[in-house]
Amino acid sequence: MEKRRIGNSELQIAPLALGGNVFGWTADEPTSFAVLDEFIASGGNMIDTADVYSAWAPGNSGGESETVIGRWLKRSGKRDQVVIATKVGFVAGLAPETIAAACDASLQRLGTDCIDLYYQHTDDQTVPLADSLGAFEELRRAGKIRAVGLSQFTAPRIDEAMQVAKTENFEPPCALQTWYNLVEREKLEGPLRDAALSNGLGILPFYSLANGFLTGKYRSREDLEKSVRGTRNTEYLEGRGMRVLAALDEVAAETGAPLATVALAWTMAQPGITAPIASATSLDQLRELLASMALELTAAQIERLNAASA
Repeated sequence: MEKRRIGNSELQIAPLALGGNVFGWTADEPTSFAVLDEFIASGGNMIDTADVYSAWAPGNSGGESETVIGRWLKRSGKRDQVVIATKVGFVAGLAPETIAAACDASLQRLGTDCIDLYYQHTDDQTVPLADSLGAFEELRRAGKIRAVGLSQFTAPRIDEAMQVAKTENFEPPCALQTWYNLVEREKLEGPLRDAALSNGLGILPFYSLANGFLTGKYRSREDLEKSVRGTRNTEYLEGRGMRVLAALDEVAAETGAPLATVALAWTMAQPGITAPIASATSLDQLRELLASMALELTAAQIERLNAASA
């Protein structure tokens, strides 16, 4: 399996990261374990989660995903085969004392002594970057994290964070996590991607399948009732969304691959992308995701998708 380095870090991962947002939410523990087992057995190695997953679900308070992953790590004994990424600060902010406590809580839930890639989950402009990045640097020096990531940062704030790290002699961030897919290219392409590339950040996009729209599951308003996330796809039914599906249908017919596989393979082929993040609530879904790592689109197919999604 091809491995890609995350920015300037020592972390190397397969070109697909498994999203853990569904674990303990729409995927129960036995299903989550089965998905994790097959993902690792198929050559994947990065699992992406956050301390807030899945606080939005009735009865949950956050940490459920990390807890499921921690139980799987204990049962499987495969900690040395995986790169664990998690995040802090989405709800509670990025004050240094918040970061320190949250990291310890994540480590406990994950049942590990070190997080491979620890993200600032969203930019907290009420806390100076020297303070939040300083707290991350303390965690790194203590051996609690290996590398630092930024999630949902703007281009100017990426530049500022990298300059602060240089000035303060902190280990610089190595990764940017951001929203990106075939129907929402503008969320990355342009100044944000330029900032990531110029600063040597590996890019790991979330919403890689646009809430499932790029699987072809939602083609009419009636289809939106098919899942709990269906109504999020309303806007994709307008404009380029249907053009993109038509192009995906063509490439899928040529390659024999499902639409989700083609959409992820397109993302993997874009400049600066280390690995898209995608989640699965069944083994059938997972297999469509995994197939993207082996699908090499032709230049003509990529150009057709580019034109449809422009």
